[in-house]
Amino acid sequence: MNLKNYIASIPNYPSEGITFRDISPLMADGDAYRYATKQIVDYAKEKNIDMVVGPEARGFIVGCPVAYESGVGFAPVRKPGKLPRKTIEVSYDLEYGSDTLTIHEDAIKPGQRVLLCDDLLATGGTVKASIELIERLGGIVVGCAFLIELTELKGRDKIKGYDIFALMDY
Repeated sequence: MNLKNYIASIPNYPSEGITFRDISPLMADGDAYRYATKQIVDYAKEKNIDMVVGPEARGFIVGCPVAYESGVGFAPVRKPGKLPRKTIEVSYDLEYGSDTLTIHEDAIKPGQRVLLCDDLLATGGTVKASIELIERLGGIVVGCAFLIELTELKGRDKIKGYDIFALMDY
Protein backbone atom coordinates (compact mmCIF):
# COMPACT_ATOMS: atom_id res chain seq x y z
CA MET A 1 0.00 0.00 0.00
CA ASN A 2 1.35 3.42 -0.92
CA LEU A 3 0.75 5.39 2.28
CA LYS A 4 1.74 8.66 0.61
CA ASN A 5 -1.64 8.47 -1.12
CA TYR A 6 -3.17 9.09 2.32
CA ILE A 7 -1.08 12.12 3.29
CA ALA A 8 -2.41 15.59 2.49
CA SER A 9 0.26 18.18 1.69
CA ILE A 10 -0.78 21.71 2.62
CA PRO A 11 1.52 24.40 1.20
CA ASN A 12 2.40 27.48 3.24
CA TYR A 13 0.98 26.11 6.50
CA PRO A 14 1.47 27.04 9.29
CA SER A 15 3.66 29.68 7.68
CA GLU A 16 5.02 30.73 4.28
CA GLY A 17 7.45 28.23 2.79
CA ILE A 18 6.35 25.29 4.98
CA THR A 19 4.53 22.28 3.53
CA PHE A 20 2.49 20.63 6.27
CA ARG A 21 2.12 16.84 5.96
CA ASP A 22 -1.32 16.02 7.32
CA ILE A 23 -1.87 12.44 8.51
CA SER A 24 -5.64 12.95 9.00
CA PRO A 25 -6.59 11.25 5.70
CA LEU A 26 -4.49 8.22 6.69
CA MET A 27 -6.24 8.01 10.06
CA ALA A 28 -9.65 8.43 8.40
CA ASP A 29 -9.10 5.37 6.20
CA GLY A 30 -9.39 2.21 8.27
CA ASP A 31 -7.35 0.08 5.89
CA ALA A 32 -4.50 2.59 5.62
CA TYR A 33 -4.41 3.26 9.38
CA ARG A 34 -4.42 -0.47 10.12
CA TYR A 35 -1.71 -1.10 7.51
CA ALA A 36 0.53 1.67 8.90
CA THR A 37 0.01 0.47 12.46
CA LYS A 38 0.82 -3.12 11.48
CA GLN A 39 4.10 -2.05 9.88
CA ILE A 40 5.18 -0.38 13.13
CA VAL A 41 3.91 -3.32 15.22
CA ASP A 42 6.05 -5.68 13.11
CA TYR A 43 9.05 -3.41 13.77
CA ALA A 44 8.20 -3.37 17.49
CA LYS A 45 8.13 -7.18 17.58
CA GLU A 46 11.64 -7.29 16.13
CA LYS A 47 12.75 -4.98 18.94
CA ASN A 48 11.14 -7.09 21.70
CA ILE A 49 9.63 -4.02 23.39
CA ASP A 50 8.17 -3.72 26.90
CA MET A 51 6.63 -0.25 26.53
CA VAL A 52 5.65 2.39 23.98
CA VAL A 53 6.12 6.11 24.62
CA GLY A 54 4.59 8.88 22.50
CA PRO A 55 4.77 12.66 22.74
CA GLU A 56 1.53 14.61 22.55
CA ALA A 57 -0.61 14.64 20.63
CA ARG A 58 0.05 12.76 17.42
CA GLY A 59 2.46 10.42 19.18
CA PHE A 60 -0.62 9.14 21.00
CA ILE A 61 -2.35 8.50 17.67
CA VAL A 62 0.59 6.43 16.43
CA GLY A 63 1.78 4.90 19.69
CA CYS A 64 -1.43 3.77 21.37
CA PRO A 65 -2.56 1.30 18.69
CA VAL A 66 1.02 -0.01 18.46
CA ALA A 67 1.09 -0.59 22.23
CA TYR A 68 -2.33 -2.25 22.13
CA GLU A 69 -1.44 -4.59 19.26
CA SER A 70 1.93 -5.37 20.87
CA GLY A 71 0.34 -6.20 24.22
CA VAL A 72 2.43 -3.63 26.11
CA GLY A 73 1.72 -0.40 27.95
CA PHE A 74 1.82 3.16 26.70
CA ALA A 75 3.27 6.21 28.46
CA PRO A 76 2.46 9.76 27.32
CA VAL A 77 5.01 12.57 27.09
CA ARG A 78 3.25 15.90 27.61
CA LYS A 79 3.74 19.61 28.09
CA PRO A 80 4.10 20.83 31.70
CA GLY A 81 0.94 20.86 33.80
CA LYS A 82 -0.85 18.20 31.74
CA LEU A 83 0.06 15.10 33.77
CA PRO A 84 -1.63 14.75 37.17
CA ARG A 85 1.06 12.97 39.20
CA LYS A 86 4.72 13.65 39.96
CA THR A 87 6.75 14.14 36.78
CA ILE A 88 10.26 14.70 35.56
CA GLU A 89 10.88 17.24 32.82
CA VAL A 90 13.39 18.27 30.21
CA SER A 91 13.72 21.58 28.38
CA TYR A 92 15.12 21.81 24.88
CA ASP A 93 15.86 24.46 22.30
CA LEU A 94 13.64 25.19 19.33
CA GLU A 95 14.55 27.22 16.28
CA TYR A 96 13.05 30.24 18.05
CA GLY A 97 12.92 29.79 21.84
CA SER A 98 12.60 26.63 23.91
CA ASP A 99 10.06 24.07 25.06
CA THR A 100 9.60 21.63 27.93
CA LEU A 101 8.29 18.07 28.03
CA THR A 102 7.30 15.92 31.01
CA ILE A 103 6.62 12.27 31.83
CA HIS A 104 5.33 10.63 35.00
CA GLU A 105 8.30 9.65 37.15
CA ASP A 106 7.00 6.06 37.38
CA ALA A 107 6.06 5.67 33.69
CA ILE A 108 9.11 3.58 32.81
CA LYS A 109 10.74 0.90 34.91
CA PRO A 110 14.54 0.61 34.82
CA GLY A 111 15.63 -1.77 32.07
CA GLN A 112 12.38 -1.64 30.10
CA ARG A 113 12.84 -1.79 26.33
CA VAL A 114 11.01 1.23 24.94
CA LEU A 115 9.76 2.10 21.47
CA LEU A 116 9.27 5.82 20.92
CA CYS A 117 6.45 6.55 18.42
CA ASP A 118 5.41 9.79 16.76
CA ASP A 119 3.75 10.92 13.56
CA LEU A 120 6.88 12.44 12.07
CA LEU A 121 10.55 13.04 12.52
CA ALA A 122 11.34 16.64 11.61
CA THR A 123 14.18 18.52 13.35
CA GLY A 124 14.46 15.85 16.05
CA GLY A 125 14.09 18.15 19.06
CA THR A 126 10.97 16.55 20.52
CA VAL A 127 12.29 13.05 19.89
CA LYS A 128 15.66 13.81 21.50
CA ALA A 129 13.95 15.33 24.56
CA SER A 130 11.61 12.33 24.84
CA ILE A 131 14.58 9.96 24.65
CA GLU A 132 16.26 11.90 27.45
CA LEU A 133 13.18 11.50 29.66
CA ILE A 134 12.98 7.75 28.97
CA GLU A 135 16.66 7.23 29.71
CA ARG A 136 16.55 9.31 32.91
CA LEU A 137 13.93 6.84 34.16
CA GLY A 138 16.21 3.92 33.28
CA GLY A 139 14.45 2.88 30.08
CA ILE A 140 16.35 1.57 27.06
CA VAL A 141 15.25 3.16 23.79
CA VAL A 142 15.43 0.28 21.33
CA GLY A 143 13.80 2.13 18.44
CA CYS A 144 12.06 5.25 17.20
CA ALA A 145 9.15 4.75 14.80
CA PHE A 146 7.44 7.37 12.66
CA LEU A 147 4.85 7.52 9.94
CA ILE A 148 6.85 10.23 8.14
CA GLU A 149 10.42 11.47 8.10
CA LEU A 150 11.11 14.95 6.73
CA THR A 151 14.64 14.17 5.54
CA GLU A 152 15.60 17.73 4.60
CA LEU A 153 15.27 18.77 8.27
CA LYS A 154 17.96 16.24 9.29
CA GLY A 155 16.27 15.07 12.50
CA ARG A 156 18.35 11.88 12.39
CA ASP A 157 21.42 13.96 13.17
CA LYS A 158 20.03 14.78 16.63
CA ILE A 159 19.35 11.14 17.48
CA LYS A 160 22.38 9.38 16.06
CA GLY A 161 22.96 5.96 17.51
CA TYR A 162 19.24 5.16 17.82
CA ASP A 163 17.46 2.82 15.45
CA ILE A 164 14.98 4.79 13.31
CA PHE A 165 12.06 3.37 11.36
CA ALA A 166 9.91 5.59 9.13
CA LEU A 167 7.15 4.41 6.81
CA MET A 168 7.53 7.34 4.40
CA ASP A 169 9.91 10.19 3.75
CA TYR A 170 9.62 13.60 2.17
